[in-house]
Amino acid sequence: MEYQTPIITRFAPSPTGYLHLGHAYSAKLAYDFAHERGGKFLLRIEDIDRGRCKMEYETAIYEDLKWIGLTWETPVRRQSDHMSDYRQALDILDKQKLLFPCFCTRKDIRREIKESGGAPHDLHSEGPPYPGICRNLTAAERQSRLSNNVPYALRLDMTKALELAKDTGLAWADLEAGEQVTNSKELEDIIGDVVLARKDIPTSYHLSVVVDDHLQEISHIIRGKDLFTATHLHRLLQFLLGYETPIYLHHDLLSDENGRRYAKRDKSKTLKFMRDTDVNPLTLLSDILL
Repeated sequence: MEYQTPIITRFAPSPTGYLHLGHAYSAKLAYDFAHERGGKFLLRIEDIDRGRCKMEYETAIYEDLKWIGLTWETPVRRQSDHMSDYRQALDILDKQKLLFPCFCTRKDIRREIKESGGAPHDLHSEGPPYPGICRNLTAAERQSRLSNNVPYALRLDMTKALELAKDTGLAWADLEAGEQVTNSKELEDIIGDVVLARKDIPTSYHLSVVVDDHLQEISHIIRGKDLFTATHLHRLLQFLLGYETPIYLHHDLLSDENGRRYAKRDKSKTLKFMRDTDVNPLTLLSDILL
């Protein structure tokens, strides 16, 4: 497969805890991929979740990555500094009449699914697929709830979005899995009317990552296989927003000796703990990259 030029990769952690071995693996893969091809490696801080993000974790991210020998272009993009970029993307989608306000709580959604005989499905901890409760509210009903300051999220009308994209193919490439074509049925039945923003935060992971990768001209997105399904959604958003599509590489996820995926809550596996206990980073990297 021919590579786009220039090569630009990124590592985009959220400062909601300390980085672990799996993060080191992903960051080093992206770093090596760029530098071996004369490209650039970017660091991005995904800090839209203001309730969970902490400056101590962000500071540790810089220290951890330097400790394992990585350098990156500056300035570092922090999502919380660029909310206007996400609002502009929402405006593009809204002009296509692809967004609608959803006033449901997660409890409302689960109750609706249970009553309709559907089975909950957890995709990346976002809860069950949305059953369309607020999609068909009248304009008057929506305005009444907005006027009464009922909390809401902005959802993508997946059926309308897929109708716009039906003749495009929505192809994308993975360096390991090969050429992919986005599965419309999977998007509609499994992901559904995904949340793209909330009243108090004008973005979500799915929207911000697509916008950021576009604005930063990322040519290759290197991340874990747990996000493979999400890439189908991201490819759809790229089409709707008029963006180019990067090349992807979804790598295996690292597990501990018991077969459990590394997690931020596992203190003994965090890079900070290893730094504090004088673990040799060269040994660390040679072990995980074998």
